Amino acid sequence: QVQLVESGGGLVQAGESLRLSCAASRSIFSINSMGWYRQAPGNEREFVAVITRAGSTNYADSVKGRFTISRDNAKNTVYLQMNSLKPEDTAVYYCNAAIISIKRDEYWGQGTQVTVSS
Repeated sequence: QVQLVESGGGLVQAGESLRLSCAASRSIFSINSMGWYRQAPGNEREFVAVITRAGSTNYADSVKGRFTISRDNAKNTVYLQMNSLKPEDTAVYYCNAAIISIKRDEYWGQGTQVTVSS
């Protein structure tokens, strides 16, 4: 199992930046992939970005070129650098970890609120 704790959310104006952090309770080197999802009020949770153990990344079209996911294995932490924020980026952002052995297990953090004002 793994516990995930997000931090770094807040209230910013459009065009500003935030960096989210996700601290894991175990070595993230042993986790197959870690990612970020978000959920706005009235909407379903949606994919934002993912980084694999090998370092490959993938992004939702809506954030490509603005968001960057990265990992620090020594700190067991994954980051989401969010630049040029837009009001439509307002949501609760959740960290996700996927561990694949015999089956796929997924773990979620408690979420951190990001609010972008226009």
